[in-house]
Amino acid sequence: MLVYPNVKINLGLSVLRRRPDGYHDIETLFVPYFGMTDELEIVPADEFRFVGSDNVTWDDDLTVRAYQLMQADFDLPPVEIRLTKRSAVGAGLGGGSADAAFALMALTEMFHLGLEDWQLADYAACLGSDCPFFIYNRPMFGTGRGDVLEDYDLHLADYEIRVEVPRGVHVSTSEAYSRVIPRDRLARPSLREALRYPVEMWPEVLFNDFESSVFPLYPAVEALKRRFYDEGAVYASMSGSGSAVFGLFRK
Repeated sequence: MLVYPNVKINLGLSVLRRRPDGYHDIETLFVPYFGMTDELEIVPADEFRFVGSDNVTWDDDLTVRAYQLMQADFDLPPVEIRLTKRSAVGAGLGGGSADAAFALMALTEMFHLGLEDWQLADYAACLGSDCPFFIYNRPMFGTGRGDVLEDYDLHLADYEIRVEVPRGVHVSTSEAYSRVIPRDRLARPSLREALRYPVEMWPEVLFNDFESSVFPLYPAVEALKRRFYDEGAVYASMSGSGSAVFGLFRK
């Protein structure tokens, strides 16, 4: 089975507080972006194998963990996983999470497991905070660690989304979290309130809280955001904890 996992962007990202378990409570609007995809193929095999492109290895790839998770519960036969990584790594686009979620869905279809989306989302949550979003792969408002999801009615048909990643810049998620200022210490509208404003007002009200900690360390990310505005973006922001930046351009 051959599938093409896409990535996501975050329209706003509020880091609310640090949790007792070491994670952070956040609010964000996940939006799928189909202009950047990986290639994932899963086929029957005589023994388990993982074949990855140069930038992924079997011992740290989430698709392997996805198979192991399902194999433990459903006694799946061995497969070969072939992953060609084309999406940017360490860019806040959730490419690895997408690969894992698509692997769960592909395995479910291949072996006729009959799992519903909510069940797959529960498995996905074991692999990463934003993995469940890719099971649904439509605009979803995320809370908790980003794994508590609800549908969101988003209308961006009048806008083109462009995504770029500064060459050679990879932002450490743990480093970004260690420097972020939680939203409860900032005087800003809530994310839900900000999203109700017209898109033209989003630059004044819709924020990614990671920008304040990432931009000083990686000036190229901030420069890319400024360039998008110089090129006519109505709204531009870093995605996730960076380094990718997206812009909304009126069609």
